[in-house]
Amino acid sequence: MALTGAGISRESGIPTFRGRGGFWEGTRPEELATPRAFFRDPEKVWRWYCWRREIISRARPNRAHEILAKMEREHQLWIITQNVDGLHQRAGSRRVIELHGNIWRLKCTSCGRTWEDPGACGKIPPRCPRCGALARPDVVWFGESLPTQALRKSFELAEWAEVFLVVGTSGLVQPAAELPFIAKGFGARVMVVNPERTPHADIAEVFIQDKATSGMEKVYELLQNKGPS
Repeated sequence: MALTGAGISRESGIPTFRGRGGFWEGTRPEELATPRAFFRDPEKVWRWYCWRREIISRARPNRAHEILAKMEREHQLWIITQNVDGLHQRAGSRRVIELHGNIWRLKCTSCGRTWEDPGACGKIPPRCPRCGALARPDVVWFGESLPTQALRKSFELAEWAEVFLVVGTSGLVQPAAELPFIAKGFGARVMVVNPERTPHADIAEVFIQDKATSGMEKVYELLQNKGPS
């Protein structure tokens, strides 16, 4: 299985959240990505999400996404992603668990209905076609819990994994950051790809200090030559 974060989509032109050029630059997360911020000013929050959707719509899956999709076909790989951009699915992956939701899916704040909305933003804020209440992006905001079913499935898979890949994530966001440690405890071989050293590198049999695309090329070659043991 693989745990992926914002670093894998960076090479597709999608900014990470923190640091220079990140989505949070010049603002505070609590102004844009909390339930309180949304109900205080839904139009402001939606303008920000429409801007993000425009950036993501121009992005294409990169070689790292493609290799993971290939590994799914060859090795029954599952992907657990912290990303909301949908690039894994566009690369051909089907076994994808989205821990933080999906920016192309909307959710009614009243009746709870969810629906796909892959096009450009229209009138904002959007409304639920069923009951007319405000609709929000179906993503996890600060102060909210992760989807119960997705989280439960992720922990179950971590216990069964033979190889656990960690690609493009800082390893600081809980509870996702705990998954490689669980897999390691159940005997998995942990492999980490990241430009900077992370807490997961300390438990990894293989740490490839590289960007996601070239790093995943090396991972694939290693697994082809040596297998999971």
